[in-house]
Amino acid sequence: MFRLLIFLFLPVILFSQNIKIASYNVENFFDLNNDKTEYTEYIPNNKHLWNQRAFDAKLKNILKVINDLDADIIALQEIENENLIKLLKQKLPQYNYYTFSKYSNSAVGLGFLSKIPIKNSKRIDVNLSSDSYRPILEATFTFENIDFKIFNNHWPSKKSSEIFRIKYAQTLNNRLKELENDYDYIILGDLNSDYNEFETFKKNQKLNLTEGITGINNILNTTIDGKFVTKEDMINESKKSHYNLWLELPTNERFSTKYKNQNNTPDNMIINSALFDNKKLSYIPNSFEAFKPNYLFDGKDINRWKISNNFGNKVHKAEGFSDHLPIFAIFSINKENSNSTKKVENKDIEPILISSLYNQEKLTKDEIIENIVVLYKEYDKAIIKQKNDRAIYIFENAKNLKVGFSYDLQIKELYNFYGLKEIKKFSVLKEKDEIKNYKELFLDGSKIDIFNFKYENEIITNLKGFISKGNLQINGGKTIKLFAKDKNILPKDGSTVEIINAQLGSFKGNMQIIFHSINDYKELK
Repeated sequence: MFRLLIFLFLPVILFSQNIKIASYNVENFFDLNNDKTEYTEYIPNNKHLWNQRAFDAKLKNILKVINDLDADIIALQEIENENLIKLLKQKLPQYNYYTFSKYSNSAVGLGFLSKIPIKNSKRIDVNLSSDSYRPILEATFTFENIDFKIFNNHWPSKKSSEIFRIKYAQTLNNRLKELENDYDYIILGDLNSDYNEFETFKKNQKLNLTEGITGINNILNTTIDGKFVTKEDMINESKKSHYNLWLELPTNERFSTKYKNQNNTPDNMIINSALFDNKKLSYIPNSFEAFKPNYLFDGKDINRWKISNNFGNKVHKAEGFSDHLPIFAIFSINKENSNSTKKVENKDIEPILISSLYNQEKLTKDEIIENIVVLYKEYDKAIIKQKNDRAIYIFENAKNLKVGFSYDLQIKELYNFYGLKEIKKFSVLKEKDEIKNYKELFLDGSKIDIFNFKYENEIITNLKGFISKGNLQINGGKTIKLFAKDKNILPKDGSTVEIINAQLGSFKGNMQIIFHSINDYKELK
């Protein structure tokens, strides 16, 4: 009996060496006192109905999320004042520690709730002309005699240009430079910047007043030379850089908010190389997630706090949660649980499957794929596939490949175009056989779930539908967006078409059908 008790207790001890750290923008948690700094719709007890009923519903829903998330440390954004974070602590007795910060003229601030002792905290001021923004909150935590820091951020929204977010990144980066190289720290919060901001904002003339430079990517060094910093880079490179944990998830799962049905990642968790050294606190690989219980969704949309707009008057409906999802990751002081990323050694290149390319954000070495078949080609672009495996898109320089032939290729560079995996650079190692029946590798679009991301980059055929507002409406009423670089080749609204051979792609978390030629479909009479 005694031995059994020891056996049952051991996992608890091991588990206690892990720390779950989360971040959650609760979306405007205000009290019922009129402090003159509230957003208009949160001035209490007036026509907007921010009243006791709405407050109680908001509090109840925040408590539910935090309880269900069950993090050891949670960073919170958009809390009006210290009294409210004290209220959360009172309602959540598992959290013995808190800290909070805001500017006096700001509507909201940011703070931490923690089960782990907070050794100290400090406000990092950002030198801007207005104090209506938020400071950066630095907190030092102590766990099993190990100190580490978390920097809680809430950067200016995209109502402001990237210049403002760069100022936050520079201020934070200056503080990070003061720390020892092997000091463990985590950057998290609502940075109002996508993990791939350098790609998503560059065509936005309102935001991009910085010649393509972004705070999250260029100043915090989550990219180097226009490429994402990977886990392998953190081990192999000496440059002071940071790894964004969004890169661990499939591209279609990278979102903490949705805007116009497109995925966005304003909430980020970014770590330094010290969290990969297995010395003190270490990151547990692939533990990062967005918290996605069903109740945080309303259909495909996030179940945000509901405010109706009645003839220009915003009215609280006293239901919903936040327009952000929480994010979290697991860290450990147990060396057996911590990361296993090792220095990459130069070895002979072994062939891999195309599907393996989808698991790599950036190649750390060239990869070889054998017996690929060219299914489709238009100008210098192509779709290739391995039998019994996946297909992938070659973005350029494919003009010498021949449709229906097989090859061995050496892959030199990958690219992620708003979620669509592409081969950017490659070389032909060997031209092999002509495959007469290569079209058997096409997928019957009427027999597969074309909304499943595992079919990304496949060539589909035999799919019929009605064109409405640039979408293909198929049986059952579902619609999928149609895209073509040359808009003139898209089928006209009101027509019925059959797809002959077209690419299944994705864009910002949504599947779409891509036409490269007017011959990819035919109009039905």
